[in-house]
Amino acid sequence: MKNDHVSAVPPQTAADHVRATLALGLPLIGSHVAQFALHVTDTIMLGWYGVVPLAAGVLAASSFFVLFIMGSGFAKAVMPMVANAQAQGDEVQVRRVARMGLWLSILFGVLIYPVFWWSEPILLALGQAPDVSALGQDYLRIAGLGMIPALLVMVLKSYLSALERTQVVLWITVAAVPLNAAINWALIFGNWGAPELGVQGAAIATVIIQVLSLLFLCLYAGLLPGLRRYQLFIRFWRPDWAAFGAVFRLGWPMGLTGLAESGLFQASALMMGWIGTVELAAHGIALEITALTFMVHVGLSNAVTVRTGRFAGAGDYAAMRLGAKVAIGLSLAVAGLTVVLFLTLPAPLISVFLDPAEPARATILLVGAALLACAALFQLADSMQVMALGLLAGVQDTRVPMIYAAISYWLIGIPASYVLAFPLGFGAVGLWLGLVIGLACAAVSLMARFWARMPAAPVV
Repeated sequence: MKNDHVSAVPPQTAADHVRATLALGLPLIGSHVAQFALHVTDTIMLGWYGVVPLAAGVLAASSFFVLFIMGSGFAKAVMPMVANAQAQGDEVQVRRVARMGLWLSILFGVLIYPVFWWSEPILLALGQAPDVSALGQDYLRIAGLGMIPALLVMVLKSYLSALERTQVVLWITVAAVPLNAAINWALIFGNWGAPELGVQGAAIATVIIQVLSLLFLCLYAGLLPGLRRYQLFIRFWRPDWAAFGAVFRLGWPMGLTGLAESGLFQASALMMGWIGTVELAAHGIALEITALTFMVHVGLSNAVTVRTGRFAGAGDYAAMRLGAKVAIGLSLAVAGLTVVLFLTLPAPLISVFLDPAEPARATILLVGAALLACAALFQLADSMQVMALGLLAGVQDTRVPMIYAAISYWLIGIPASYVLAFPLGFGAVGLWLGLVIGLACAAVSLMARFWARMPAAPVV
């Protein structure tokens, strides 16, 4: 059985930290890439179906994602809390925080569903085209039913990752990708005798995948011999208000931090819709490509949250310090490779998402290539801000980082995007340059926060 406890002799060299970080992080990276491949599949297939359905799907899916990120703060809180409790050998606390994370996720999913049901007037009020808004609501009324299972999946992934059970998280997510593609193929286009449902078919496929993923993770977490001792689902209905409050206090700032960042990109999508449907489609494709590479940094950030949480629980700050430096270096190396990719191969990357017969193909390729050039600029900043958030989560520091993120994204990034795009006339490229500014501010302030709070190295 896999040992869930921190080694008695923690890694001392940078090479040891590289191996330990990658051993934990690679399955998490793979699961995040596979999870995002589900969204990429939806985008590609809706792109084949038509530009308006693609624009509506991009807008609706990004709207769902914004609220999902807000609700997933409780799942994110579970990861460092479980890692910390496990480092201290407190199995009861492991169960308490994970179970209340599930409770809070269910509560959030119930409270947020009305937003999905009445999403068309909201999208119209935000300046979106009537046909795009109507199709967006069709998608969200169905996809919104998957909010609760999606959040519960996130909690269970955090719980299992903190216990270093990352392989199952990877394989369940990987298995979902071809299944999602098959259901999309049937329901979006009406193949294999299924009805042709367009964006609604994509939403139905997403909900099915979320429910099946939840079922398998519950079976694994509840029945695996090595995990039974935690009794995660035993007397699940019994409240634990102390743990409920602890998870809530750590999780709501994490949710709002994620909301601030995702809201930056959602605001850019809304403003891109003011420019035009073709530009919105190009924005959606470019964002899918950049977000896919971003999943590598998210996986590394999750790994550093678990490892930092365990080092904090064990009081080993020297290992925490070196582990943080190693993880940051790995993330920067990936960012450098991504910059080269975006600057040298924009057209092949964008073409994957487009029907060769699409009338607007040439315009979308032109706009998308310019946006990927902008994305190359913010790779370093984007990787650093998410790594800083992972480090700060590991030491359970979430409230001040939430303020830093809100200022960087909403008071700096979004106004910069608007000014560059409209008053200064840079259009779609201006919107993305504003994203660069907001992400850079977040990266600098959050990294400074973590290292300022790091205990000084002991004097030898």
